[in-house]
Amino acid sequence: MEFKILSTLLFILLLVSTTTTSSKTPPSIPKSTLDPKQISALQSLYLPVTPDPCLNPTNATTCDSASPFRHVTSLRLSNCSRDLQISPTALRALSTVRSLSLSNCPSLPRVPLPLALASNLRSFACAHAFSGGLTGVWLSRLANVTDLTVSDVPIKASGPSIVLSRMSAVRSVVLTRCNLTGSLPRHWHSNLTRIDFSDNRIAGAIHSSISALSGGLRFLNLSHNGIHGEIPDAFGELGLLENVSLASNSLSGPIPESVSGMSGLVHLDLSSNRFNGSVPRFLADLPGLKHLNLENNEFRGVIPFNGSFIKRLQVLRVGGNSGLCYNHTVLSSKLRLGIAPCDRDGFPVSPPPQRDDSPSPDDDGADTADGGGDGEARKDEHRHGPSKCCR
Repeated sequence: MEFKILSTLLFILLLVSTTTTSSKTPPSIPKSTLDPKQISALQSLYLPVTPDPCLNPTNATTCDSASPFRHVTSLRLSNCSRDLQISPTALRALSTVRSLSLSNCPSLPRVPLPLALASNLRSFACAHAFSGGLTGVWLSRLANVTDLTVSDVPIKASGPSIVLSRMSAVRSVVLTRCNLTGSLPRHWHSNLTRIDFSDNRIAGAIHSSISALSGGLRFLNLSHNGIHGEIPDAFGELGLLENVSLASNSLSGPIPESVSGMSGLVHLDLSSNRFNGSVPRFLADLPGLKHLNLENNEFRGVIPFNGSFIKRLQVLRVGGNSGLCYNHTVLSSKLRLGIAPCDRDGFPVSPPPQRDDSPSPDDDGADTADGGGDGEARKDEHRHGPSKCCR
């Protein structure tokens, strides 16, 4: 009897032990860590690597979730130390980076990018960086980027064509305040949806080949350059354009009739050029137009807009066109357009009235068509082009 009881107890103990062991949670697999070579590379860039560089509160780095080692996919350097030097070894270790941003690193020397890193980049941005500036050839090696932004960094190149020559996938290109010379490209990558070449020294004409961008271009800023000639008729084929600034160039001639087909236009800035002829009536038929700036040109004749169109606009500027006038039976002088009323023959009856920036109590929103305002503020608006489309 005692033997049977003992056997039973042993069986129960064995059963409990087995059950307890099988119910234990298996040990958790430790999270993968960043590639040790990339940790060393980040340290050489004075970036914190503890406790986890991929979860850095400054968001300087982001990483993938690969195993056994994660890898950096996005890297941002800003306000760099004057002592910062980027070694070729660090760059080779960071060849997995797809997005690279450098800002306020003016003492950073230009260094050759390893082929693997240059090929892997999809986004490159730099502002106030590189002590010796950049070259068009250096940038052209970023052959697979879709977004390229360079501002306040001199670029040595014979034109933007050199920079874009190999970037067949590029969608957005911003090269502003880069002292860039040369002429506009004759051949464009059809993927482009955004172009900003403002504040450079680009000269020459706008070629009809720009119509190759009709499939997607929505933003175009060529302001503050030395572009001359007339707007080609082919410009009107850019039917998806929403924001256009050609301000502060030397463009001349009339606004082509083909622009009437650009039904998506919201912002059109042609100010501070040499455009002439009459202001076309079709501008009032563009359904989405909110910002129209034609000031400081050589337009003449009667402005063809009525009060309802002007009230629809957020900004209308037509001052600085000495031959332009308005029909005083259609438009009120309270609109302060900065141009004189017309006589019976369609000529200005007198010099434009002096601009008055203080709105009258009964203006009824007339300041939306004000031709006056702060000169520096308006210059800044042209400089930034379509990105400031209203006020």
